[in-house]
Amino acid sequence: MRLRALLDTDALGLRLLGGEDELDRTVRGVMTTDLRDPSRYLSGGELVLTGLAWRRGAADSEPFVRILVAAGVAALAAGEAELGDIPDDLVLACARRRLPLFAVDESVAFATITEHVVRQVSGERAGDLAAVVDRHRRMMTSGPAGGGPDVVLDLLGSDLDLRAWVLSPAGRAIAGSNLAGARPPAEIRAQLAAEHLAAVRTGRRGPHRVAVGGTTYSLFPILSSGRGAAASRDVRETVLSDWLLAVEADAGDWPEERLDLLHGVTQLIAVERDRRDAARTVRRRLAQEVLELVQSGAAPAEIAARLRVAAPVLLPGLGAAPHWQVVVARVEWDGGEIGAGAVAQSLLEEILVDPLSSGAEPSDRIAVAHTGEEAIALVPLPAVTSEHDGSESGLLADALLAAVRGPLSAGLNDDGRLTLGVSAAVHSAEGLRGALEEARHARRVAAARPGRVCAAGHQELASHVLLLPFVPDDVRRAFTARLLDPLRDYDRRHRAELIPTLEAFLDCDGSWTRCAGRLHLHVNTLRYRVGRIEQLTSRDLSRLEDKLDFFLALRMS
Repeated sequence: MRLRALLDTDALGLRLLGGEDELDRTVRGVMTTDLRDPSRYLSGGELVLTGLAWRRGAADSEPFVRILVAAGVAALAAGEAELGDIPDDLVLACARRRLPLFAVDESVAFATITEHVVRQVSGERAGDLAAVVDRHRRMMTSGPAGGGPDVVLDLLGSDLDLRAWVLSPAGRAIAGSNLAGARPPAEIRAQLAAEHLAAVRTGRRGPHRVAVGGTTYSLFPILSSGRGAAASRDVRETVLSDWLLAVEADAGDWPEERLDLLHGVTQLIAVERDRRDAARTVRRRLAQEVLELVQSGAAPAEIAARLRVAAPVLLPGLGAAPHWQVVVARVEWDGGEIGAGAVAQSLLEEILVDPLSSGAEPSDRIAVAHTGEEAIALVPLPAVTSEHDGSESGLLADALLAAVRGPLSAGLNDDGRLTLGVSAAVHSAEGLRGALEEARHARRVAAARPGRVCAAGHQELASHVLLLPFVPDDVRRAFTARLLDPLRDYDRRHRAELIPTLEAFLDCDGSWTRCAGRLHLHVNTLRYRVGRIEQLTSRDLSRLEDKLDFFLALRMS
């Protein structure tokens, strides 16, 4: 804004005392000070407001004005509340230095002037930045990328002092301003993603304002042209794959111009999302071709040949042939399937971390196909050169979902489930068919567990946990009731903690000393509790068969 505009605003009550020829100067900010030397707080272009408390005599005016001019301020506005009329020595000092000087009527608060200037300057900055964003959008939509979302986020930081990040639905930081400093910690990002997904599932319009870790954030959904833009589409088709823009600010009192600007930024980022999705088309097609060969029982040599053709795309720069691991995922919604295979495909592409990369960012080496209701990922692993066979290497089911379970559970709400199975690593194309079946079996084990987000790995297929989920419900209930109900009833009446004692005793392999230490009990107290368990159930915890029955009952309860 120009200095001239301040005089045209009657509510500010400003009178010009000198500097009429300088009224076309641009005001970039406002500062109130009564320091004798405020230079350390000035960056140039400010309207300086002062109550003249720094002035002890006529000799103080010249040094004060000299400091302001050296700092490049736009003008000085002096209040009349303290001294009445503005001193002549200050008027003369400003005239000599060509510094515009205003008098502020004692009835006008400095806060009124500050609020007016900040509102005007901020609005003009937003308008200028909006034009930049629009130019950047045209560059990205008409040809090569104009620098990606990081460039626009840098502009938000430099021009509007807004720290912002693009996050995935699982809380991964996809882009951020270089001026935004370090990205928020993983737990903060996960909570922001969870808050956003929960708000989307309730149907609330963005931006969604949340307080996390003592900081207020405004969350803007990023909806690309083909993903959720149509009002007729079910939100469940895209809720687990759409990005969001997290801005470290409270947008509740923003003017419409600034909100429009941020919505324009989300549209620009959506263009980049569409571009990345298009780049994945080739990898998806290759994965689909390999999957069809594996499922049709094609010869290993044919599958290996197809993998060699796919290697330059899936494994750029990798010399040695890798081992492979298969991950199967399925998203199920109450009331029918809603593009479940495509939803699971996008989700796997998001949460899978490339074991070959040195960083923690998901890699485009991961190839994901979908067939029917499930998505299948072919994950390259480093070739094992040690004496071990590598069957325990690669992705672990629980670790795969540990960081994203919270956000995804919020997106699934009360009507969706994600189940995931992970195979062992295989050494060649010959093992891919077995790995696929193994991953599918593991996913069925995960599906038999309670919870919105569940995973199982190949290690569990050689354990009792493979059998327990498939025991009929009526058999499970009868078995656990016969063994555990007497103990639960006794615990309710006497608060004896027999069930926790039984769990600890079995977990300590029947060791009296270790179990007593874990429960912080005297060994005699532990012996009394175990004796009571045996009395109530007519079982003997020194017998392997009875220990096994209790172990299985606890696992099935």
